[in-house]
Amino acid sequence: MGLEAVVGDIKEKGRKEVAAIQAETQAGVKRILEEAQEQAAEIKQKANEEAERDVQRIVNQEVSAANLAVRREMLNAEKDTLSRVHDDTLAAIAGLPAEIHAQALRTLLPEAAAAIKGGVVYCNARDIPTVKEILAENKDLTEFSIGAPIDIDGGAVVESADGRMKIDQSYRTFLETVWESGLKDASDILFP
Repeated sequence: MGLEAVVGDIKEKGRKEVAAIQAETQAGVKRILEEAQEQAAEIKQKANEEAERDVQRIVNQEVSAANLAVRREMLNAEKDTLSRVHDDTLAAIAGLPAEIHAQALRTLLPEAAAAIKGGVVYCNARDIPTVKEILAENKDLTEFSIGAPIDIDGGAVVESADGRMKIDQSYRTFLETVWESGLKDASDILFP
């Protein structure tokens, strides 16, 4: 074998080795690219999932905040409505005919006299003539006098002679008692 044949063999062997190295390199590059694409896809999927969780969390927070704001507005509206009903009720009671007020005082004053044996009866200016009449008519009320008019819608406030005991029989006090005990029921009926 001549020198040319040996050189040809070496060249051929070199070309085969270069081709093998190139094929191996391309396979390695391809494998690295595929792994990189898989990692990129995983990273992208994780980022999408995290973004979706963040979006859902933000949406939930916004919905909760909106629901809370609506609930607060509803409660404020209900409170305003109940307050108007309370005030209208008191005004309607105060606006009842004089006979109704007189009958109420005829019932309330003896009840107060049972607890206080003598003292001063306070009422609004409208009811002073009625209270004077009741005090004059009822022998159980002879130890009572009438005081200066006070700012109440109706009923009376009875104070013992020594000032240590006071019985508030005003319409507002009765309404507050009924209002507090029936507020939940009224609210349930008005705002189901």
